[in-house]
Amino acid sequence: MVQFRSLRLSLRFVIPLVIALGILAYGVVPLVDNLTLRWFVRDIDIRSQLIGRTLHEPLAQLLPEGNSSRINALLLRATQDERLLALGYCDAGGTLRYRTPAFPKSLDCSSIVFKNKDKDEGTLLRLPQGAVHVSVYPMVAEEGAGGSLILVHDMSFVERRSADTRKYVIIFFVVLGIVVSLITVFVAHLSWRGWMEGVRAMLRGEGILRPFSPQKAQNSELQPLVGDLRALLRTLDAERRFADDATITWSPESLRTLLHKQLVGERILVVSNREPYLHIKKDDHIEVNRPASGLVTAVEPVMRACSGTWIAHGSGSADRETVDRHDRVRVPPQKPEYNLRRIWLTKEEEQGYYYGFANEGLWPLCHIAHVRPVFRTSDWEQYVKINQRFADAVVAEADNDDPVVLVQDYHFALLPGMIRRALPKATIITFWHIPWPNPESFGICPWREELLKGMLGSTILGFHTPYHCKNFLETVDRYLETRIEHESSTISRRGQLTMVESYPISIQWPPPWEGALPPVATTRAEILQGLGLPPEHLLGVGVDRMDYTKGILERFAAVERMLELHPELAGRFTFVQIAAPTRSALEEYRAFEDRVHGMSERINDRFSRDGRPAIILKAQHHEPEEVNRYYRAADVCMVTSLHDGMNLVAKEYVAARDDERGALVLSQFTGAAHELHEALIVNPYHVEQTAEALYRALTMPDYEQQERMRSMRALVRDFNVYRWAGRMLLDAARVRQRQKLAARIGGES
Repeated sequence: MVQFRSLRLSLRFVIPLVIALGILAYGVVPLVDNLTLRWFVRDIDIRSQLIGRTLHEPLAQLLPEGNSSRINALLLRATQDERLLALGYCDAGGTLRYRTPAFPKSLDCSSIVFKNKDKDEGTLLRLPQGAVHVSVYPMVAEEGAGGSLILVHDMSFVERRSADTRKYVIIFFVVLGIVVSLITVFVAHLSWRGWMEGVRAMLRGEGILRPFSPQKAQNSELQPLVGDLRALLRTLDAERRFADDATITWSPESLRTLLHKQLVGERILVVSNREPYLHIKKDDHIEVNRPASGLVTAVEPVMRACSGTWIAHGSGSADRETVDRHDRVRVPPQKPEYNLRRIWLTKEEEQGYYYGFANEGLWPLCHIAHVRPVFRTSDWEQYVKINQRFADAVVAEADNDDPVVLVQDYHFALLPGMIRRALPKATIITFWHIPWPNPESFGICPWREELLKGMLGSTILGFHTPYHCKNFLETVDRYLETRIEHESSTISRRGQLTMVESYPISIQWPPPWEGALPPVATTRAEILQGLGLPPEHLLGVGVDRMDYTKGILERFAAVERMLELHPELAGRFTFVQIAAPTRSALEEYRAFEDRVHGMSERINDRFSRDGRPAIILKAQHHEPEEVNRYYRAADVCMVTSLHDGMNLVAKEYVAARDDERGALVLSQFTGAAHELHEALIVNPYHVEQTAEALYRALTMPDYEQQERMRSMRALVRDFNVYRWAGRMLLDAARVRQRQKLAARIGGES
């Protein structure tokens, strides 16, 4: 097909070229004939003058004698030149006195002499025997009598040579046309291939959404246009995203409709370490729990909207009892909408892969929370092994050779590369839920190159903020040989291109319990009563896992300092900290939990009044519905993470406050701080600043609370989890469309 197209393209050049050459030849041939004739006439004129001067002296001596035989003999000897046809002598009276035998009878002396009297050149005549050149050389005899020597040259050789010249000119133009046509066809064929390769590269994102490879950059005819095309497509993408946000109300229905349209109803495969539902043995029955996880909170609504399969580690005590023979179970239990595929780990594997490399190594490395990362070779070996196990599960669950796979978080840095090797056509979206550190910090990891290579198996690599994307690009630039296009935020390595983008994660909107809960005032009264606090008591809340990156100790220090600065609030304010235990198998986490308990007890010893504690620590798992009740009851929510990717607690608190009351104290080191500008932004390391923000939140007028909360709720509503997932999946759909079109174009070649 490409050959036919290149031939048609060539003919578009060749046909006009042939026409142009024909017109040129048509005009050139007469011009060449004319120039040739002029050159020969000039040559004969010169020859005639030379012959005339040569014959002048002997002829002048013979003319007075009147010896006809000697004169004719002299003239006849001169005509031995093949081009000199005849000679004649005309006297002053115009009579032809002497002539050679070949002298044309039709020539008249008087007319010839008269025509050439004042001319230095001869005359061309067409006679019956052919074309001749006639020139006149004046003669002066010794006695003073004058006459003229008539020289007649044969011009037939000029016609022969002109014919030869015309033939050579025509042959030259024919050969020139053939050569130029062949060159045109060859160049057009190469150009078509170059354009097709360039178009395929653009469709794959190379050089436009992503850079060309160096070799293609040198060969592609599109290269001079790459910069402009890249800028144009980036602008179009930005305008399309803006248009989508302006016209699409992101919801499960709109997400399902868009994905059905863009991905033709393809099922999505999600891979995460933590499962969305755990089956737990309780006495003689089995309970279903949802883990306290921001990842689950964000991704689970997407799976409800898209269907598909969620692949995760089965960690519940009754998980094995609830799956089928393929290790699958339909969830959610009340209304099954997607499959949960469970992967089993031994205690040794879990210790090395999860507790060891992932949470003693990568977690502190990425959070830079002043906890030293620990890296062991045995942990790394388990991490590689389990990543491969999950990759095998993805291949087994895929319905075709180009599935859409969402890889979640730092537990699976190697997984994209493994999937890519098994399923080269797969569209792999990896989302990194925690921060990405600077290159110097990441350089601590002994297996940094292996981790980066694994992540670059992704089609799309997502982070919460542009700052984390920038850190990742700089890290790759530091440690790997790749081609990085900072303008388009893309990385090319060994033919695999990865788009690095920011996708700020969010929460479900509207909340699943919207309209099902009692009014805020009723909820507040119930919570205060359950805590044994009076109705007008001020209440703060913090919701986290028991993790050293969440700034729980710094939060308690701020509460303590606030009560020191404003002692009148002692006995009137209580801070409730919900902290689900996590990773208790790690010594660092057990020590941290002890410190949290010890600090809360010390603060209560100082500031409890009349049985009203300053801090209530609830170190156990709470279901999302119960957490939501605390959000609705609290006057202030404190999020003081020391380093966080996004932190969805901040957005959950905003979503829960349908009364448009309450205040949010938010750490500047969270991704949420880049979006929720109406929160009271603090540096959690600065105790006094955080304490003053807490006091300001507790004393904030109702109208100010309403203005701030209304603005934040609008942002969370519009930028919800469906937008987060939709952005990634729509980008993936566009990449898949480009790849399929590129494959079609490639197939035609």
